[in-house]
Amino acid sequence: MTQNSSGLLAAYKLYIHEKFILLRYLVFQSAFLLWKIGIIGGTGLDDPEILEGRAEKYIDTPYGKPSDALISGKIKNVDCVLLSRHGRHHSIMPTNINFRANMWALKEEGCTHLLVTTACGSLREEIQPGDLVIIDQFIDRTTKRHLTFYDGTYSCLPGVCHVSMAEPFCAKTRKVLLDVAKKLGIKCHSKGTVITVEGPRFSSRAESLMFRSWGADVINMTTVPEVILAKEAGICYASIAMATDYDCWKEHEETVSVDKVLKTLKENANKATSLLLTAIPLIGSMDWAETHQNLKNTVQLSVMLPKH
Repeated sequence: MTQNSSGLLAAYKLYIHEKFILLRYLVFQSAFLLWKIGIIGGTGLDDPEILEGRAEKYIDTPYGKPSDALISGKIKNVDCVLLSRHGRHHSIMPTNINFRANMWALKEEGCTHLLVTTACGSLREEIQPGDLVIIDQFIDRTTKRHLTFYDGTYSCLPGVCHVSMAEPFCAKTRKVLLDVAKKLGIKCHSKGTVITVEGPRFSSRAESLMFRSWGADVINMTTVPEVILAKEAGICYASIAMATDYDCWKEHEETVSVDKVLKTLKENANKATSLLLTAIPLIGSMDWAETHQNLKNTVQLSVMLPKH
């Protein structure tokens, strides 16, 4: 290795070290005075036109590049940052999404809340295609994803993080979304358990029936590990799930297909958009100091540091 390349490597290691120190500071030390809303858009639900005064920013993180540029702007004077989960051209399959880079980037931009959208299949008769679900629990059936920032790779995030997932989603943020949906007359289910599968294939009928027997209400490919990483990063996280189909558990019903998913999303995307546009100004006007302090305390107490 040449002296020049050695110097570049040392500089990059220093960059990574400084970035991790910044993340620890943001999670454990910062006192949030202004709320900034991150929006992670799922399939067909990532239109940047909802933002005023848009500006794009491409960044790198210690975990690599996020799915796409961060698009900053405002919704009724509330600072927001939009990120397309699969890339703006839907070029990234679920397994290959760099969830840690996405979460790192949004945290570094100062996001205190995350409102995310996700397409899902319904596992319940009463959750009809086009309905929204403000999910409150998850079951993890992924197999190939990094589930934590605390994996021992970097010295400035030492220890093991055993973060509680008893209540994975922010209850206060969920309540805002539910209240707004009711006010707007949008059919919205107040809770639901999502099962996240690895994908990219859809379920077999045997799997779909099994997931129903487990108590899952909807199925998708992206909530995990996103919700876990948000908790580790100290961000209030809530998910708006849109049912697009009945998966494949109904023997005499048309089974899920890409065409069916996209058709339902196109016909109903305005519901999720209206919900975001109305909820975000309310969130921006509320007092979240206690909520964020409790979240930071939870994360800090979840980290077991190595004994020396």
